[in-house]
Amino acid sequence: MVINSQTPTMRAESTQTLPTDAKARVSQFMKQLQDKITQTLAELDGVGKFQEDTWERPEGGGGRSRILREGAIFEQAGVGFSEVWGSHLPPSILAQRPEAAGHGFYATGTSMVLHPRSPYVPTVHLNYRYFEAGPVWWFGGGVDLTPYYPFAEDAVHFHKTLKQACDAHHPEYYPVFKRWCDEYFYLKHRGETRGVGGLFFDYQEGRGSLYRGPENDGPAASYSNQVGTLEPRSWEELFAFAQECGYAFLPAYVPIVEKRHKMEYGDRERNFQLYRRGRYVEFNLVYDRGTIFGLQTNGRTESILMSLPPLVRWEYGYQPEPNSPEAELYEIFLKPQDWVNWIPSSPKS
Repeated sequence: MVINSQTPTMRAESTQTLPTDAKARVSQFMKQLQDKITQTLAELDGVGKFQEDTWERPEGGGGRSRILREGAIFEQAGVGFSEVWGSHLPPSILAQRPEAAGHGFYATGTSMVLHPRSPYVPTVHLNYRYFEAGPVWWFGGGVDLTPYYPFAEDAVHFHKTLKQACDAHHPEYYPVFKRWCDEYFYLKHRGETRGVGGLFFDYQEGRGSLYRGPENDGPAASYSNQVGTLEPRSWEELFAFAQECGYAFLPAYVPIVEKRHKMEYGDRERNFQLYRRGRYVEFNLVYDRGTIFGLQTNGRTESILMSLPPLVRWEYGYQPEPNSPEAELYEIFLKPQDWVNWIPSSPKS
């Protein structure tokens, strides 16, 4: 069930008392998350170093963008922090929450996209954010994994780690937010998911149904409807959940990198990786909410588009060879799967 944003229920959900230092605490966490991720990735890469650009937004706020290029493991890695405010809400927010009209806004978050050099190491994306506008506030974000070659054990590890983080706060978080991730990171014009998913949630303010997306008849909405309305959750509880998810990224991803980055590959695998990166570009420029929000709020263009890969290729009418690893990616890994309960002997669990 998706509750209409103009209903009294939604207004009630937004009026919980906020800590007086809410913005400062979330901002500090987002910066700490950026620090922890960049430090660990630089140590893991061993060659590349993050270069930082600080920037200011004329309307209010700014951020710091950290980019690693031409590393031993990461061809390009971008990890950004932003904290912006202003008096004019972007259309993408007003369309979802019209009751925020007439209020100034505050938004902060950490976002990241890693493009590894090896085709056997998956690309990965992370974004966690917090938003306030008058009586309206919410937490949102998520993380998703985009492999180029199919290793089921990697997808299983990634999802089990995320589920453990979710289960520490509520047993229904992972089932809803995993389905929402499959729904959100979906290229409708291609009829395929971006990868093997992970977590995605938005407009979480402690009341009502967990699913707040547009697909009323989709799997995420259907599951959320079965769960029904959860008991009220406070700002503190949701903040703790966001922190747990953020810090779960490194244990979910680093072991995969350590396992795969030394595997030998050739031109075929590299060309396929560059071709599949094209899908990443298509999603980020057509569907990604963070990109749209950043451009609509006059954010720093270089920081907004740092998620794009340094090299990419398109190929007209590509079809994978039958019974190849590339075909397995299309047939299984680019369709929603129950990775936590994956059975190795069965292609679909």
